[in-house]
Amino acid sequence: MNTGFSLAPLFRHSVGFDRFDELLDAALRADQSNGYPPYDIIRESDGRYRIVMAMAGFARSDLDITVQENELRIRGNLKAEGDNERTWLHRGIARRAFERTFKLADHVEVESAGLEDGLLTVTLSRVVPEEKKPRVIPVDGAPTPTKSN
Repeated sequence: MNTGFSLAPLFRHSVGFDRFDELLDAALRADQSNGYPPYDIIRESDGRYRIVMAMAGFARSDLDITVQENELRIRGNLKAEGDNERTWLHRGIARRAFERTFKLADHVEVESAGLEDGLLTVTLSRVVPEEKKPRVIPVDGAPTPTKSN
């Protein structure tokens, strides 16, 4: 995919972002789905997030949530209903299987998931390991003598 612009200026001041161009292309192509089910992504505070999805008609047993590497995948499969006994006059609540994936940034972990009042809430937090946190690097060498008057 040719995006029509060059990312070369970004790479002059960065190290280790070899996949940035691929991620940008994927983001430009991604999420061209039908938008079902609708969802919100909320940043509660620095490093804490929530994904809230509308799950009308789904029970806990109908949902499957998995995390693999940096990808959160939420699937919904409704059990077959006895529709032979019903005559639908209007069917406005979508009741269909879905799969929605979210790319997670490095060190983002899924804390919990809950279903209440037709809303699925997935709580995420950014947990940076101690070895990845900024640290001060001392400069070795003899101190430079200062002149005193």
